[in-house]
Amino acid sequence: MITVKNITLNFGTRVLFEDVNVQFSTGNCYGVIGANGAGKSTFLKIISGEVESTRGSVEISPGSRMAVLKQDHFQFDDHSVIDTVMMGHQPLWEITQERAAIYSKADFSEADGMRAGELEVEFGEMGGYEAESDAGSLLSSLGVKEEFHNSLMKDIPSILKVRVLLAQALFGNPDILLLDEPTNGLDIETITWLEDFLADYPHIVLVVSHDRHFLDAVCTHVADVDRKKVKVFSGNYTFWYESSKLMARQIADKNKKVEDKRKAMMEFIARFSANASKSRQATSRKKALEKLTIEDIEPSHRKYPGIIFQPLREPGNQILNVSNLSKEVDGRILFKDVSFSVNKGDKIAFYSRDPLAVTQFFEILDGNVTPDTGEAEWGVTITPAYLPQENGEFFNEELNLMDWLRQWVPPHVTDVDEPFLRGFLGKMLFSGEEIFKKTSVLSGGEKVRCMLSRMMLQNPNCIVLDQPTNHLDLESIQAFNEQCMEYKGVVLLSSHDHTFMQTVANRIIELTPNGIIDRLTTVDEYLADDRVKALRMEMYGDAETV
Repeated sequence: MITVKNITLNFGTRVLFEDVNVQFSTGNCYGVIGANGAGKSTFLKIISGEVESTRGSVEISPGSRMAVLKQDHFQFDDHSVIDTVMMGHQPLWEITQERAAIYSKADFSEADGMRAGELEVEFGEMGGYEAESDAGSLLSSLGVKEEFHNSLMKDIPSILKVRVLLAQALFGNPDILLLDEPTNGLDIETITWLEDFLADYPHIVLVVSHDRHFLDAVCTHVADVDRKKVKVFSGNYTFWYESSKLMARQIADKNKKVEDKRKAMMEFIARFSANASKSRQATSRKKALEKLTIEDIEPSHRKYPGIIFQPLREPGNQILNVSNLSKEVDGRILFKDVSFSVNKGDKIAFYSRDPLAVTQFFEILDGNVTPDTGEAEWGVTITPAYLPQENGEFFNEELNLMDWLRQWVPPHVTDVDEPFLRGFLGKMLFSGEEIFKKTSVLSGGEKVRCMLSRMMLQNPNCIVLDQPTNHLDLESIQAFNEQCMEYKGVVLLSSHDHTFMQTVANRIIELTPNGIIDRLTTVDEYLADDRVKALRMEMYGDAETV
């Protein structure tokens, strides 16, 4: 068990946490959520001891071993991959090192022999004889091939370092597991493996993630970081979000009787509990919900941006025609012979084993990159708006937000005054004097919200989104997701957010070096289709998939 008592943390005059009291129990997985800047990562660092609180204490059950997902990708550069993983179990690693040092001695003494005997007992009790095999198995499960296991960390591709550090945290089944954004850099198959691993995990897990599908799959509870406090609620992210919205509506409905409100809430809990019984964490989640009382549910204090795309005109029959499009970068074929047409009502999710392929494809559509062969032609009635993955070039000038947005006003908009621009910025939660903030001091999330204001100004009937959830908090992701579901125009989308892709897309196009796979289906159906799996292996020319 972890017991947090009266934790307060000040940074100068800023109070991040104030008298936080909360407990985390064995057998539960807690999704730590909160707006950007609320202190989610800092809270995990307080628990791990990396950050010292101004006041209060963190008490951990005696003998409990804690593991933390490291964020420094260069910390273990001079160690082998397999050793880096085993270093995650520090007591075992120290015994391993001492044991190796004794056996390497040329003048092995009687005292060394006695100590070696003691170490062998401890080594065996900790699973030392299977440790290297277990570490290798863990690495393979996370997509790190055996050929890299004995390489130095500094010599492996940077994308694999994330996976090695995740294996390090998971190694040896620690009693307490702290994971900050563990799905970053993972493909869909590896995320699914991690979901299964954590769903069956018998100890305490605290995880910070913006991936709602992941949180729903693994969490028995939500730890909500808001207004300098941390409150724990039973259920996964979707339950917290939906129940919070329902409670807010109940409070707003002053004419509804108390008994009716309570009945509606109990029916909601019962429905969710029934759904939980079908999940991978059926037992623990259902038990948690059965103990839930109405008083435990509170409306969220979060603010959600108003992301609303209003097309100026309905798309015609000719939307986008792509013919024989190919692109190669540094001798690497990203995609070849891509041909398809976009139809009315299409909301297309784009995949590729190579993430650069989708980005280059979208950049071609926006006219920023020239294809090696072929062409992409928009219909004359189409007004596309593009959200690129990298937006640095849009913020080179030192402008305040008002002047920054003014430069993107399209010709069809005439009456552009301060209230007009304030309205768009206000929808993106920039209020009061914030609209005069300089673009040079914006965070990653604020820049994305500015880019969304720019898109809304264009009144598009087709939106192109390359990793739209990057840098956004859960509130912005949720609002963005819901708008894309309701949007009447065409959507071309690529995202690591499984829920976003699953709930928005009705068509899947996968770009490969040998053509495309094009299916009218949902993401989940596409990924589960055995015929598609076989075709993907054929199209990529090997057994690897995205």
